[in-house]
Amino acid sequence: MAKAQFHVKEYEDRFARRPYHFGIGLSYNSSYFKIRYDQSFINNDTLLTASALSGPGFNVSIVSNLRLTKHLDLRFIPGLAFAEKVIQYDQVQDAATSQRIESIYFNFPLSVKFKSDSYKDMKVYVLGGTTYSFDLASNAKARNAEDIVKIGTHDVSLDYGFGFEFYFPYFIFAPEIKICNGLNNVHVRDPLLIYSSSLDKLYARTILFTIHLEG
Repeated sequence: MAKAQFHVKEYEDRFARRPYHFGIGLSYNSSYFKIRYDQSFINNDTLLTASALSGPGFNVSIVSNLRLTKHLDLRFIPGLAFAEKVIQYDQVQDAATSQRIESIYFNFPLSVKFKSDSYKDMKVYVLGGTTYSFDLASNAKARNAEDIVKIGTHDVSLDYGFGFEFYFPYFIFAPEIKICNGLNNVHVRDPLLIYSSSLDKLYARTILFTIHLEG
């Protein structure tokens, strides 16, 4: 065990001598909308409820890590994300219908990462930050949208999470869980759409499980 601890410290010192390093991140994401109804929803005689269902997706990102102190890093991790969200509409007379909303995001996350001291063969860390997202698949300007809710292009989220660092001779293996809470209302209201007029605000919610390989 003492020998293993020595090697962990040796590998850690190798990275500590450099002010910055890079890497890649591969993520599985699960995302959904937090729904707020419009006041007119009460008088809607067609739609009973609108429920948010989560959908799967994945992210590919590039890690840029700046070492500020022994325990503190500044991280910029731009990437591409493919996400899917589902809204299910329960109607008064007809069967329930669902709308699958697919997004392709350019994400630009900036976060601060606080790391613990080494324990045996690993470190634990927590992080917090914010992400700007640009949706390439936004349908906000679609003209033929009789049966859909329109989603805007821009979003900003508040992020927090935790993870573990495992040091190897030439790279760091870091699994991480992060929650992203969208701050922007991404619903682009259209009074001509029955679903859109019944909903007031939509906020994106995402859970990310990521594997970082940094070196």
